[in-house]
Amino acid sequence: MPLFSSFLPRVPQVARRQGRGLLRMTTTAKAQGATVWLTGLPSAGKTTIARHLGERLKAEGRRVEVLDGDEIRRFLSAGLGFSREDRNTNVQRIGLVSEVLARNGVLSVVPVIAPYADSREAVRKRHEASGTPYIEVHVATPVEVCSERDVKGLYARQAAGELSGLTGVDDPYEPPVDAALVLETQAQTPQESAAAVYAVLAERGLV
Repeated sequence: MPLFSSFLPRVPQVARRQGRGLLRMTTTAKAQGATVWLTGLPSAGKTTIARHLGERLKAEGRRVEVLDGDEIRRFLSAGLGFSREDRNTNVQRIGLVSEVLARNGVLSVVPVIAPYADSREAVRKRHEASGTPYIEVHVATPVEVCSERDVKGLYARQAAGELSGLTGVDDPYEPPVDAALVLETQAQTPQESAAAVYAVLAERGLV
């Protein structure tokens, strides 16, 4: 399985006429990139929304990457645990990758919990330092709804005493106070949530 879910179309080349009829191949102008960070509890619906958004952007010919948190944990952040320090390190690694992609014209969609406000703020500042657009979206699904969905069985394991440090249950989640968008997924479909994120991108001239 690839580390990132890639939605990168080929960059079109355009023939430019030079003196004496010679042709030189050049690429078209670089598109505007951005990071869209979807933060929220486990099973909030972050990855599903990211996939729908990525598919729509791909269909429009945009350069897109969906950075899957589980795959990054498995490869880029292998060996990290779930202490506050390790969670912060994981978020900073993802933030670096996303910022590099975004400042090179890719729309980087990041469905990653990122539970601590200071970690997310550090990622935001990294983007600001390079003049790269950063959009934080709070997928604000209530923990009761998340535990019912329990896509990965984490809530059941925590309730059975088999797991500790579950974000939003026995480990803190610090919700954003200034998110660009707040999604209440219990009241709308994943497609509607993705459309709301797309609308924010459109408002900011990024699509």
